Amino acid sequence: MHYLREALFHTDDLVRQKVSVPGHTSEFLFLHTMCDQNKIREEIIKPISQNKDEDLEDIILAMRANKHDDLEKVIDLLVKGNAVLFIEGKRECFVIEVKAEHNRNVTEPNNEKIVEGSHEGFVENISINLQLVRKHIENRNLVVRRYRLGNDTKIEAVIVYLQNLANPGLVEEVDRRIQNIDADNITASEFIEEYIEDAPFSPFPQLLHTERPDRVIGNLLEGRVALMAEGSPTALILPATFFSFYQSPDDYSFRSLQGSFIRLIRVFSFVIAIALPAYYIAVVSFHYEVIPQDLLLPIKSSVEHIPYPPILEALFMELTIELLREAGIRLPGPVGQTIGIVGGLVIGDAVVKAGLVSNAMIIVVALTAIASFVVPSHEMSASVRMLRFPVMIAASLFGFMGIVFSLLIILIHLCKLESFGTPYFAPVAPFRWKDWKDTIIRLPQWMLNQRSNDPAPQKLVQERPSREEKQTDE
Repeated sequence: MHYLREALFHTDDLVRQKVSVPGHTSEFLFLHTMCDQNKIREEIIKPISQNKDEDLEDIILAMRANKHDDLEKVIDLLVKGNAVLFIEGKRECFVIEVKAEHNRNVTEPNNEKIVEGSHEGFVENISINLQLVRKHIENRNLVVRRYRLGNDTKIEAVIVYLQNLANPGLVEEVDRRIQNIDADNITASEFIEEYIEDAPFSPFPQLLHTERPDRVIGNLLEGRVALMAEGSPTALILPATFFSFYQSPDDYSFRSLQGSFIRLIRVFSFVIAIALPAYYIAVVSFHYEVIPQDLLLPIKSSVEHIPYPPILEALFMELTIELLREAGIRLPGPVGQTIGIVGGLVIGDAVVKAGLVSNAMIIVVALTAIASFVVPSHEMSASVRMLRFPVMIAASLFGFMGIVFSLLIILIHLCKLESFGTPYFAPVAPFRWKDWKDTIIRLPQWMLNQRSNDPAPQKLVQERPSREEKQTDE
């Protein structure tokens, strides 16, 4: 007892309590900030105090207790919410789990809302998250591997995959990268991401973040691996491709035509968000000849009295939009919405009347902001918003040539990038025609009889009858 108290530096939340047992001297230690007082009273004190004839050790072992004689290991268990019971004369102590549980209810994630489909979302408890996954995949091939990460934090992390689908090489590579993490401060799955991704300085995210169990389940059934950590409601899906960030569970809730149309809009929004401000700057600065004659005079009258070049206009408005967005996120809900709407209207109207920004630039910046928010993934949305600034600068220096070269550099980077050995821009590069069934568009479910080749699953063909087979059976 003295050794444990010294090892924890006599912290004030360490409680030492005696239990009266005839013929025995027993005491136990626990951290009251980590333990449930009701569990201690009902599962430790009450059964031991009421014992009369039974062997005390048998009663303790019936409480889901484990024997330990390594005090260093006992210290680790103590700080995780266990009570440690000592009996005079015994060489082992008993560790009883009485951890306090403070969990929020399973609700829909605020960042990934959908119209139709499941409205369940992950929470900060990893056991609940695993239960949400296993509830929908009642399969003995579902494997969970546990890790302890962080020399100081020692949080629990898991990888989840289907043994009969996930590529063994992929699982081994994920395991190797996680095992090689040597850091003191690991508190969430996002921390782990930076240690295991292929290109940490790439502007594009290489692991898909999600708080939706249905999204994790869909990717597990394609042969991918999911990574979760205690204390974080976010699961990481790997490997990820560029087009996976533009897919949403909504695409599968709607019929294929509607789902394909919505997905095409999202992919088109990537081009708008990156290239539209740059295109406007290049046209106004260098290429007036591409403007239709009917629009030439209105645009000329809009920009001729602006004292700054178009690049400064665009940078000023884009930075203003980013400031309003951050303010809307950080402020309380009702206030944040008011600031976003009123701030945008007031500032937009004021800068136009002051002659600092043209009307056309306001329209361009508004369309660009809307297009960047269409992306279902917050990480990809942030990447798109960041990339449009260098494209705008290139357009202001070299016009259309600058846009072409900057987009070409982005395309080359996308083709070169990999995520755990999977080409990031697949199935475009390398070109795989069969994988286009569920990429930019989504064909009907009865035609999706083959899994994507991106994660190299053990089984490519999905065992589902085609529509013709169903009609033949009928």
